[in-house]
Amino acid sequence: MSEKPAVLLEIDGNIATITLNRPERRNAVNARLSMALHEAIEECEDDSSVSVTILTGAGSSFCSGMDLVAFGNGEGKAILHGPGRFAGFVGVKRRKPVIAAVNGPAMAGGFEILLACDLALSVDTAIFGLPEARRGLIAGAGGVFRLARRLPIAVVNEMTLTGDPITAARALELGLVNRVVPSESLMRTARELAEKIAASAPLSVSLSLDLARTAASGDEEALWHLNDKYLDQTIGSEDAQEGARAFLEKRSPQWCGC
Repeated sequence: MSEKPAVLLEIDGNIATITLNRPERRNAVNARLSMALHEAIEECEDDSSVSVTILTGAGSSFCSGMDLVAFGNGEGKAILHGPGRFAGFVGVKRRKPVIAAVNGPAMAGGFEILLACDLALSVDTAIFGLPEARRGLIAGAGGVFRLARRLPIAVVNEMTLTGDPITAARALELGLVNRVVPSESLMRTARELAEKIAASAPLSVSLSLDLARTAASGDEEALWHLNDKYLDQTIGSEDAQEGARAFLEKRSPQWCGC
């Protein structure tokens, strides 16, 4: 019996829908999902019929971040530093817009995937957070610097240093999502937004995206360099191993600061 696909891709007219398909693991990212998502987004970029992509999750979660079991089994490098960086997605240079349709909690790397998208819709029950510091890590998939571009630094510091999540209503208030809707309206609303974008001139959309990203990015190469330096520092630490063990064993971690 063949293994089910980690990612589903459906193209309907000029709109693609990519679905993270590990609901039994809250769509946590392992090496297999990373490669499948990278291949799917590259296919959307290369397919001239696709104008806009909607990215969502199967089941009741959008994405819970990196699969710590896979991380513990040695898949960390493939998950974080494979093609497209984390999840095969957050570092992809895209010409076409991606709409995150957040169907449930978007935590850790799941929130970083959202931050790498161009627009976002959320169900009213979703929560968002970067709890990596509680695991002895940093939000090293662009989460810290992308959040810092968009929010006041005091808000960024509270989210990244405490790991406390925020509600969908708070995310809307902060401008992290475009709209908050009931769960039964999510995909319909995402489709309607995608259709409006797809009705615009493709070159205009691509160039407008690039101009907006450039204006917001600062020196992105320098940010990624520092991001990777600190990520490698934390991943190689004893605290990172302890954080993963404590999470899996459902206990409080015992930090050594090393």
